[in-house]
Amino acid sequence: MALELPVADSRQRNPRVPLTELEQSAFCQVEPLETKPLAEELNAGVRWQRLPDEYVNLTPDQLVERIDANRAALGGSTVILGHHYQREDIIQFADFRGDSLKLSQYAAERQESNFVIFCGVHFMAETAAVLGGEHQRVVLPNINAGCSMADMAPTGDVEDCWDDLMETLGEGSVIPVTYMNSTAEIKALVGRNGGAVCTSSNAGKVVEWAFQQGKRVLFLPDQHLGRNTGLKMGIPLEEMVVWNPFRPLGGHSAEALEESKMILWKGHCSVHTRFTPLQVAKAKAAYPDVNILVHPECPMETVELADYVGSTELIAKTIGEAAPGSVWGVGTEINLVSRLAHENPDKTVFCLDPVVCPCSTMYRIHPAYLLWVTDELLAGRVPNQVTVEEETAHYAKVALDRMLTLV
Repeated sequence: MALELPVADSRQRNPRVPLTELEQSAFCQVEPLETKPLAEELNAGVRWQRLPDEYVNLTPDQLVERIDANRAALGGSTVILGHHYQREDIIQFADFRGDSLKLSQYAAERQESNFVIFCGVHFMAETAAVLGGEHQRVVLPNINAGCSMADMAPTGDVEDCWDDLMETLGEGSVIPVTYMNSTAEIKALVGRNGGAVCTSSNAGKVVEWAFQQGKRVLFLPDQHLGRNTGLKMGIPLEEMVVWNPFRPLGGHSAEALEESKMILWKGHCSVHTRFTPLQVAKAKAAYPDVNILVHPECPMETVELADYVGSTELIAKTIGEAAPGSVWGVGTEINLVSRLAHENPDKTVFCLDPVVCPCSTMYRIHPAYLLWVTDELLAGRVPNQVTVEEETAHYAKVALDRMLTLV
């Protein structure tokens, strides 16, 4: 039987480091990634959802044959969504691939599909549940596929922060903006308090809108996206503070908060913080004509050295439209970089990080889990359904809709 470790409660108070962050290096290696039977991958030191024994030792060929048959049997009643960071052995089954918002919007448009299998992570499945029809059931193949960044902003800690800011700075003094990579409860808190959601591609527009509503912004949960967005807008570093939820007033005086324009939550992406200025320097030394293209979740020092900065969608579009023979050093998740290299053989595309280190939560969507959930749906059972409480869904949608009116 597969190993099953305790599931972390992302709402526990003051976790020093989320388990999802500690698990990030579990799949890092120097060789190219290759999907193995689940029995072998279970040796990685992460939390796996328990599956029946019959799924554990299936070979890749057996998995492909059975999943293809299940897809045909399910037909239009089921749509399979694949996030850009999924392994190729999952993307091959996706009806649609993209970033988290694009996938959720696509599912909502597919009203004829009663079941949405979201091959991504938990917060993405929540967004699909919020935006989808009442009859649609959203399924996450591996319920332990979470997000370390989202886990760094537990609801209780953010509520404490908001209460402290209101008491210190007063009502209407702060407009909250949360990145898409946050839980539905955090999106709802933001929606309830006059704020909006943003993506990595529209963060500038949303933060600009927020400043039209108030004099400062609380940006959750990724400090790097918030900082890079603020700098691009001309906000100096001296007017940004980082809120540490484990210290009184986030580690700042009331005066420092009053003088700030952006309050950045102390969170980050475990994948994108791996990209460093040293890696950029080595890429430029190896390829003098290289184009450096990185995600805005990377640290400021890395972003400053890049030729291009953009979301997963922009990264894919930029490389896809680039001139033949061009060279691209990319700072984002390895599965996407490898796919772009394969799909653009007329260009040189490589990951800035020499260590192959996928998002460890995304990587938990092994084909065995996809087979299991499709088997369950064909048997009339809905496994791993992700739901959002009605009031939470309402205010999360308020925050999402505010964003969508701006783009």
